[in-house]
Amino acid sequence: MKYFTDCRSLPDCRVKTITMENSEIKILLVDDEPDILEFLGYNLEREGFRVFTAKNGEKAVKMAREHKPHLIILDVMMPVMDGMEACAEIRKSPDLSETLIAFLTARGEDYSQIAGFSAGADDYITKPIKPKLFVSRIQALLRRIKEIPADSSIIELKGFTIDKNRYVVTRDGIEISLVRMEFELLLFLVSSKGKAVSREEIFDNVWGDDVVVGDRTIDVHIRRIREKLGIDNIKTIKGVGYKFSEA
Repeated sequence: MKYFTDCRSLPDCRVKTITMENSEIKILLVDDEPDILEFLGYNLEREGFRVFTAKNGEKAVKMAREHKPHLIILDVMMPVMDGMEACAEIRKSPDLSETLIAFLTARGEDYSQIAGFSAGADDYITKPIKPKLFVSRIQALLRRIKEIPADSSIIELKGFTIDKNRYVVTRDGIEISLVRMEFELLLFLVSSKGKAVSREEIFDNVWGDDVVVGDRTIDVHIRRIREKLGIDNIKTIKGVGYKFSEA
């Protein structure tokens, strides 16, 4: 998988990376079924990850703010506060904007996945799922954070700036909160230097070719970026994909 925030195509950008080990990565696993927490938690811990667990969305929000996990795996149907509500609440915290969130649920309908991505999720995993495949999906998600840019520059664009070091977008002096996948999608389009990129290119470079997501995933993320930044720079190219234009 290409780690596209390697911005060698951009001027005055030098790339250095810091590699994270599994033992440094914190995962919050949230499900109201103790057997699932124990089973999946065991498989994640066996890979060396630091695993925390919660049995409902309300507890998940509290633990997320306390432990600042790199990845949160959320069930959807839970008591007290469901996964969708918990995801939306977590996304309100600026210090959790870089945290990856994946839904793990038996609901695989398109509309359910769209709702999940609209709430701020980065991935949607349907259960039941075999342990090896589950771990593989989690490893694919975590590749996005295992190599972190250590020496990066600020991209100045008309109306806003992108700080790749801090994962922050600023418009008119105000920081705009983008979740990690929204940020990476925006940066990929900007880094493509005005070229129209296909959906396949976007999936391969942003989500990775071993992560399976629905066809509407890109559309939902593009819409959220446009709404949050209040820009029309991201153009839809019919039959091709998308293009970022400064014009």
